Amino acid sequence: MKLIYLLLCIAISGAVHAHGEKAHAEPRFDYSKAEPTSFGIAADPRDAKRTIRVQMRDTMRFVPGEVSVRQGEVVRFVAENEGAILHEMVIGTKEELERHAALMRKFPGMEHDEPHMTHVKPGKTGDIGWRFTKPGTFYYGCLIPGHYEAGMIGEITVTP
Repeated sequence: MKLIYLLLCIAISGAVHAHGEKAHAEPRFDYSKAEPTSFGIAADPRDAKRTIRVQMRDTMRFVPGEVSVRQGEVVRFVAENEGAILHEMVIGTKEELERHAALMRKFPGMEHDEPHMTHVKPGKTGDIGWRFTKPGTFYYGCLIPGHYEAGMIGEITVTP
């Protein structure tokens, strides 16, 4: 059974789309059907009042490594891959990112495309639109195996 699941994951991984190559005219998701998470809710990036550009580098760092937003604010994150390898930006709690990173190590080719993440090929950009509904500290990380472990994580402080 595990072999079948692994083969399915490998087959599906070929279909993973890199959002960084899509035009940004059409939203990736039906935001009217977005479900709340412990760290906020997906929002159409076109509704954002503020854009935060986050560079992803092959030094396994995000620049900036820390951002601040206000509770209720809709933010458009533009993830810019300045490196020569694939990176991704995934928003979540520290625990959620660590669980997801462990799963990625186990199944490195697994497909995942949720509104709180974007996969970005070298030289490309990707968008995430997010409404932070609760104050607190949240994170963004690159969960490609080895990247998160090497320190590719940033911090989001949400103030009331």
